Amino acid sequence: MTETLPADLIVRPATPEDRPTVERLWPMFRHDLSEFRGVLPGPDGTFRSEWLVSAFTAPGWAPYLVTCGERPAGFAFVRGLDGPVRVLNSFFVVRGARRQGVGLRAVRKVLLRHPGPWEIAFQHDNPAAVRFWPRVARELAEEGWTREVRPVPDRPELPPDVWISFTVPAPA
Repeated sequence: MTETLPADLIVRPATPEDRPTVERLWPMFRHDLSEFRGVLPGPDGTFRSEWLVSAFTAPGWAPYLVTCGERPAGFAFVRGLDGPVRVLNSFFVVRGARRQGVGLRAVRKVLLRHPGPWEIAFQHDNPAAVRFWPRVARELAEEGWTREVRPVPDRPELPPDVWISFTVPAPA
């Protein structure tokens, strides 16, 4: 039996009660990224989770849960809310919800909640990200965005990230 995604996409701040759900989604996100970074889980089979912890506990961070109907479909972590530039630290949509507009709709909802300057990093070796993130920037900032290659801080063994920068306008 094939299920279709419900039309009721919800993106809302994740609460402490949502944390176990996000924690279950986290390994899927890290597993997806491992394809482009060659990062293996630790000896205990888990991936690093500092960003997950920070999203729920650190000042200037905000976690979001993405749902389709009652079902979790992804998450987003924003950092830099207490600074001049917001950073989309992590963004994930489960594979069953991809290629249906869920990611684009979800990220728009997150970014529009925090008008102002934004930066988003992705890996050049990730063809889906190379297509997706410039599309997001063009949709929200038209031609007013930039792309820059930057080394990964404190990780010289990793290839550099591609960073896009743009400003999300305040609602009129």
